[in-house]
Amino acid sequence: MCDDDIRQDLVDPRFSRRAFGLSAAAAAALAATLARAEETVVERDVDVKTPDGTADAALFYPKGKGKWPAVLIWTDIMGLRPAFRDMGRRLAAQGYVVLVPNPFYRKGKATEVTAGLDFAKPDDRPKFMALAGSATGPGAVENDAPAFLAFLDAQPQTDKKKKAGTQGYCMGGPMVYRTAAAAPDRVGAGMTCHGGGLVTQTPASPHLLIPKMKAEIYSAVAANDDARAPTDKDVLKKAFADAGKKATVLVYDGCQHGWCVKGSAVYNEAGAEKAWTELSALYKRNLV
Repeated sequence: MCDDDIRQDLVDPRFSRRAFGLSAAAAAALAATLARAEETVVERDVDVKTPDGTADAALFYPKGKGKWPAVLIWTDIMGLRPAFRDMGRRLAAQGYVVLVPNPFYRKGKATEVTAGLDFAKPDDRPKFMALAGSATGPGAVENDAPAFLAFLDAQPQTDKKKKAGTQGYCMGGPMVYRTAAAAPDRVGAGMTCHGGGLVTQTPASPHLLIPKMKAEIYSAVAANDDARAPTDKDVLKKAFADAGKKATVLVYDGCQHGWCVKGSAVYNEAGAEKAWTELSALYKRNLV
C-alpha cells in the first residue's frame, strides 16, 4: 500500500492504549519527554547541497559538548512539517544528530510546496503524487542520501566513528531501503514505519536491494497494508533470510497506514510508542 491509497478515516475501533500497554502514566511521561527535548536540543534550519540542487532541512542535536551518531529521517508524503520536527527533536534528545530534509526540495521550500494542499481532498492527490515522484524517482534517493549523510558527517557534533541510522514513514519506507543500499558501509540500522511499496513487481522494487545492505532493518507493517498485500511480509522475510541479513518484519495489529505520525486521523499513540521503543533499541544496538 502506498500513500496514494491512504484512507484517513480507517480507524480500527478495537484498538486501544491497553492493546500495547500504554497507560495514562506512560502518556504523561511521553509528554514530559517531549517537553524536556525542547529544552535540551539545538534546532537549526539548514541548506544541504545535493547533485540536484539545494535542500532545505531541519537539523537537531543535543546541547553541550559531545559527539553523537547521525540519523537521517525520511518523511511521508506530507513532507517536512511540525510532526517530523518533533520526531527529530525527540530523537536528538536521546543522543543523536538528526537531519530531516524537505524531500520535495526540487519543487520548492518545505513551507511552500504543500501550502494550501489537503491530502484528504481528491483534487489535491495528483499534486501530492507529483511531489512524491520528485523525491522517489529513479536516482533521486541515490543522489540525496549520500549528500545528506555527508552533511551530517560534516557537523562537529557527529561521531563519524559510529554507524548512521535512517528511518522513513509511508513513502519514506522505500527510501530507507534505498539509503541502506546506497551507503552500505555508513548505514548500520534502518526502520520503516507503514512503508508503502517495499515490494513491487518491477525491477526497481526496494526489496531487491536487500543483498546490497549491511544494516539491520526493522519494517513495521500496518494491519490494513498487510490485509491488502498479505504476501509482502513473507517476500521481505525470505529476501532478508536468503541474503543472510538481520531484520524484523512485523505487522502491527490494529494499526492503520499512517499510525506513527501525529496529526494523522489514524494516529495511534500506543502503537506509535511501541514502534518508537523498537526504533530506540535498534539504534542503541547498531549505531556503535
